[in-house]
Amino acid sequence: QVQLVESGGGLVQAGGSLRLSCAASGRTFSTSTMAWFRQAPGQEREFIAAITWIHYTNYADSVKGRFTISRDNAKNTVYLQMNSLKPEDTAVYYCAASPIGQGKYDSWGQGTQVTVSS
Repeated sequence: QVQLVESGGGLVQAGGSLRLSCAASGRTFSTSTMAWFRQAPGQEREFIAAITWIHYTNYADSVKGRFTISRDNAKNTVYLQMNSLKPEDTAVYYCAASPIGQGKYDSWGQGTQVTVSS
């Protein structure tokens, strides 16, 4: 498994930006699909964005055009750049890893809180 530690969350006004980072340790990072999920109070965890080891990306419709996922394999880090933030983006954001061929996310970080004020 990959060990994941998120950072970069905080409080921001609507319309602002934040960049989340997820530092990974473990030999499988470079070939893993990495993703961001989020969970708001009283709601289920939802998929936000993913990036494969060859940098193919996909996004949830709710964040498409506002959020950008990227990765730096040399630094074992995946990023989520969040622009034009809205109050409904308020949630705990989690990083997850799916090793190549695994077909599921089997490693999760502890989460980082993002709060967007109106």
